[in-house]
Amino acid sequence: MPSQVVLEAKKARVAALKETIANSVAGVIVDYKGITVANDTALRKELREAGVEYTVVKNTLLKLAIKDTELESMGSVLDGSTALALSADDHVAAARILGKYAEKHKNFTMKIGFIDNEVIGLDKLDALAKIPSKDILLATVCNAFQAPIAAFARAIQAIVDKGGVEDCTPTEEAEAAPAVEEEAPAVEEASVAEAAPAEEEPAAEAPAEEESAAEVPAEEEPAAEAAPAEESAE
Repeated sequence: MPSQVVLEAKKARVAALKETIANSVAGVIVDYKGITVANDTALRKELREAGVEYTVVKNTLLKLAIKDTELESMGSVLDGSTALALSADDHVAAARILGKYAEKHKNFTMKIGFIDNEVIGLDKLDALAKIPSKDILLATVCNAFQAPIAAFARAIQAIVDKGGVEDCTPTEEAEAAPAVEEEAPAVEEASVAEAAPAEEEPAAEAPAEEESAAEVPAEEEPAAEAAPAEESAE
């Protein structure tokens, strides 16, 4: 019968494994029989670089860790040599790397897995294994937007070359200014041509006032004629 110390250590391992699984978005259980030490080292390195935690586990401990959880049904495949790959933030990395490795090594097989606490079978694992990596997906998206981004970059560079947005604004106003200046003389000439004759016409009537002033002496002539008549009477 195991001692109390052994039981406590076992409980601690189960609790730690249960917490790790709960904090993972995806996981894959594999049968790793037949894998060499060199291959195992290379596989672990690739998984570690992708942020995937890969450990060999005892079936009994894993069954206890998933007991009374949404993943408890995975216990049906827990026999033989079992390893568990868990990812905290990538839903496809573990399936992609392990699936590629299984294609090259017949004795290495994926058994079952989960995504967001939902158990998935081998068919879905194979489908996930064919999804490109995050870097490849990002590169594909960048290539799709490369042309618009390049055009936008050229526009920004043009603004920078001109000294910024403030220096570009006067240029646009300067282009619009000639159109205003060309129309202005036409308006002024038309207004002057129409207004000038109307203001000068009253000046043309001024001679009529001078003629009326010239008629004043004609009114004084009768007085000049009357004076000699009075003298002759005396």
